[in-house]
Amino acid sequence: MAKDVLLIDGLCGLCTRTGRFISNRQTSPLQITEQNSEEGKRLLELHHISIDSVVLIQNDKPYIRSAAAIRCLLYMRWNWKWMFPIAWIIPLPLRDLAYIVISKFRKTESKN
Repeated sequence: MAKDVLLIDGLCGLCTRTGRFISNRQTSPLQITEQNSEEGKRLLELHHISIDSVVLIQNDKPYIRSAAAIRCLLYMRWNWKWMFPIAWIIPLPLRDLAYIVISKFRKTESKN
């Protein structure tokens, strides 16, 4: 079985901090990889994804935008995991709209 992977924008400060936040609170194995790494590029190409968004590949199925972000709760401790069903009942168009608005205003930071 393939390992689940979260692909983040490594040049985005918000994405990098969020990846670190999830990593520090994980209870289930989730590999966090930058989209512009060799592994990230390979996975995006394999799943035919060319969208500028967070991508979660879970059980070899890709999820993007809010679906990916909310599913990340399932890898975290119970005190975060309980929010999954509540967030999931929000209709997808509203969740994705909120995701897109936040992603437009994210701060980028250059790699050192």
